[in-house]
Amino acid sequence: MTLYILDSDHLSLYQRGHPPLGQRLLTVSPNQLVITVISAEELIRGRLAQIRKASNPLARVSAYHWFAKTLDFLGDFGILDYNIQAEHQFQSLVNQKIRIGSQDLKIAAIVLSQSATLLTRNRRDFERIPGLTFEDWSVSEQG
Repeated sequence: MTLYILDSDHLSLYQRGHPPLGQRLLTVSPNQLVITVISAEELIRGRLAQIRKASNPLARVSAYHWFAKTLDFLGDFGILDYNIQAEHQFQSLVNQKIRIGSQDLKIAAIVLSQSATLLTRNRRDFERIPGLTFEDWSVSEQG
């Protein structure tokens, strides 16, 4: 059974009700779908940034509303930890001088340490990672 890990971009699309992604996710068992603690961090950081930027009462109310919604949403997923195996993978990728962002390297390290498949639209960066399996479920499948 393949473990599918949603990257932050797929997670955000799913939260917004993206039809092709939602339909595709229905084809796998919920216990096959997880996220990384790195993606959870990215979503929470984005919501906290919105709170900090809110400059009027309505913006603050909206920012806190979406922060609470995001916390609830994240609770729907199993969250893979960044453990010592992921850290070893991360150090290996750093030593290979793979030039992508450190958050993406950490996500890739978790995916590799779990022998899982990453669901992402970020082909440009993740195709640089040797041995990483990834797919883009944000586009409709061609029959």
